[in-house]
This record gives sequence, C-alpha cells and structure tokens, in this order.
Amino acid sequence: MQRKDSRRLTPEEMNLWKKVIRQTTALHPDRPTPAPETKFRTELSVKAPAKPAYGPIPNFRIGEKSGSCAASDDLAPAASRYLETSPLRMDRKIHDRLKRGKLAPEARIDLHGMSAASAQAKLRSFIPGAHSAGYRLVLVITGKGRNSERDGTVPTHGGVLKRQVPYWLAAPPFSQLILQVSEAHPKHGGAGAYYVYLRRRA
Repeated sequence: MQRKDSRRLTPEEMNLWKKVIRQTTALHPDRPTPAPETKFRTELSVKAPAKPAYGPIPNFRIGEKSGSCAASDDLAPAASRYLETSPLRMDRKIHDRLKRGKLAPEARIDLHGMSAASAQAKLRSFIPGAHSAGYRLVLVITGKGRNSERDGTVPTHGGVLKRQVPYWLAAPPFSQLILQVSEAHPKHGGAGAYYVYLRRRA
C-alpha cells in the first residue's frame, strides 16, 4: 500500500500560521531556548611518536673490520666476569691465598685441543675421581683459545672451552662436588686455566 505524499501548505495557509505563532505565549518563558543542533567533528589528539635520534651512519667498506664492541652487547658475560660475580662459598682467607697462587693444585687435567663433547666427558671422569681421592684443589687447563686475541666483527672471550667450562662446573653433576671455581694465577696458567676447589669428601 503506497503512502500518499503530505500536502504542502499554500501561501495563504503559511501566512495564517505565522500570525498564530506571533500571538502565542510560551508556557515556560524562563527556560532557555535550546541552541540549534550543531554537528561537531571529533578529532583524536594523538601525538605522533617521537622519531629516535640516530646518529650519522659511518662509512663502511666491504672487508673492513668493525670497531670494538662494548661488553654490554654480549649475550652472556665473559667467563672471568661470571666467576668474579659468583658468591664466595669457601673460606675467604684460603680463597685469597688461592688467588695469589699460594696453593698448589693436587691434580690437573689438560683439555687443550679437545672438542666440547670430549672435554665434558673427560671432566665427568676427572672431577668425581679427584673428589673420591680426597683432593681439595685441582687445576683444569682450557687454554685461551685460538680466537682469544682476534679483533674481528664478532665479540669473543677466548676459546669455546674457556667460555664453557665455568658454566659446566656450576651445573649438576659437578656442582654437587665443587665448592668454588676461580681463574688460575699466572704461574698456574692464568686466563687459560681454572682452579677447582672441591668439597670435603663425606
């Protein structure tokens, strides 16, 4: 069913309506007349993120070595820093004598030239054997590694064994037998060896 269009007012009817409006009185004259509807445009005041201030990129040629990398770029701390920050679990006076090279190791193992898997297997035999024999101080020689003096693009802290041995010794099964691990005094190998101070045999 179609709806009929509403009829428009004639000019005479429009004039009559205007006269009626002028003669009417508001019921509530104290109420403010509502302002005409206004369409507001809502804008989000979102600040654009500040662009990071990057410095100029230095010139770089293929084959050129990069500059030295800061220690903070390393994923894991160097072995020496890891040992220095480890808690002291042995007697401090004995540890001081140990660091000065005043204590002689009772046994030693040389891991030079071994792969990581072979070195770990040797340690699994050596450390329990030394503990069973009642030794308190043994020396683990790792060497500094072929890449210890390299100044390349990748930061290194010496050879694989030098980096990994302290972490191995801090984990089971070695940690149950070991009281302290420290970098050796120069007369016992220095940065290429570690003192391993064993717990007393039960």
